[in-house]
Amino acid sequence: MLPIPKMETQRGKLYEADCLSILPHIPAGTVDLVFADPPFNLGKDYNSKFNDAVPEQNYLLWCEKWLDELVRVLRPGGALFLFNLPKWNLPLGAFLGKKLTFRHWISVDIKYSLPIPKRLYPSHYSLLYFIKGDKPAIFHPDRLPIKTCTHCGKEANDYGGYKDKMNPAGVNLTDVWYDIPPVRHAKYKKRKANELSLKLLDRVVSMASDPGSLVLDPFGGSGTTFVASELLGRNWVGIELESSAIVERFENINEDADYLAKLATSKNRLFTPDSLKLRKKFGHDTSKYRLNGHLEKPDLKLQPVLI
Repeated sequence: MLPIPKMETQRGKLYEADCLSILPHIPAGTVDLVFADPPFNLGKDYNSKFNDAVPEQNYLLWCEKWLDELVRVLRPGGALFLFNLPKWNLPLGAFLGKKLTFRHWISVDIKYSLPIPKRLYPSHYSLLYFIKGDKPAIFHPDRLPIKTCTHCGKEANDYGGYKDKMNPAGVNLTDVWYDIPPVRHAKYKKRKANELSLKLLDRVVSMASDPGSLVLDPFGGSGTTFVASELLGRNWVGIELESSAIVERFENINEDADYLAKLATSKNRLFTPDSLKLRKKFGHDTSKYRLNGHLEKPDLKLQPVLI
């Protein structure tokens, strides 16, 4: 039986506990999307006193235990995203590949704090994307705007004579995400909870779930998955050993709502509002592109659901 949630909203429940004590109580085949961002076993000091420095084999065995539970709770066609260092996602991806269908290894271009001596400079995290079964039940990735030079207002890439054939909703999303910013806001950097960019979770939640879908995150950190799910109209279940940062964040959720609304104006269209201003400033024509009104009037369905 599930314990009393530490926090409950109109759409979600947050449990303050070890995920392995909660996951077995979630019914099998009920979750549409799982996002897991576990500790990386780097010796980080957590408020919860979690031991983040164990032998490698122990770490992998621990990960396999909760991954088995995540596979069990997924619906047919449901999606599982695993965010970790490439070092760990290599063996964990092989483990998941025996149980789920591999879709993508997504490289999230966020640089680490310091270079490692005698190694290449590490500049990306690994985001593995698996589904349960042969095909995803839900898959509608965002499209990205054309990248525009901030100095001259022209397209950063040459699309030659194909401008009139480009999708007016934007450019296809690739498996290299170079546009995810690190969390540097002073307010959030004071938290010791693990933090991910809301832009990252907005993209994942929008891609692999629909309004009303159930989203699960067993390592809540600062609550980014839950905030994204709440604002985008998804139901959610969250687990975190120390949840005070998440509760505090929900008390000020309007700040995240404003940011999410801003993100919505700069995706699924060929040019962002800022790019349009630059093009106009430097006299660059957009008449060869099929814009279909995407720029002047953002689609309301892309706006977050404020509740």
